[in-house]
Amino acid sequence: MAGAMKLTLVEPDGWKAPKGYANGVLVEGASKLLHVAGQIAWDANQQLVGRGDFAAQFEQALANVCAVVRAAGGEPAHLVKMTVYVVDKRAYLAAVKPCGDAWKRHVGRHWPAMALVQVADLLEDGALVEIEAVAALA
Repeated sequence: MAGAMKLTLVEPDGWKAPKGYANGVLVEGASKLLHVAGQIAWDANQQLVGRGDFAAQFEQALANVCAVVRAAGGEPAHLVKMTVYVVDKRAYLAAVKPCGDAWKRHVGRHWPAMALVQVADLLEDGALVEIEAVAALA
């Protein structure tokens, strides 16, 4: 990790270890916080990709989050919090494996504090997932 910033995963004693996320991330040292707006499966021209394909949309939305973090001078390992909004949690559950594979390709084995929220709909017609995030940059 660059600079004097240190990220420490926080897990209460006696709790079973979470899988695929952290319950808390402590940011120590001099850092800047980047708040990434909700990203959907748009390409660079704001065209929705992966229509009807949850895993493809998740991967593109995640790639977009990582692109914003990199544009600010960070890396995916600087992500400290992420909220994933889905229109159908069953679609997410059915795509857990390919979504996990996409996560490893874009973020690696870094797990920020995360929440998954099912919503009635997203603003863009055809969008199945939207991801917003916070990153701590040195």
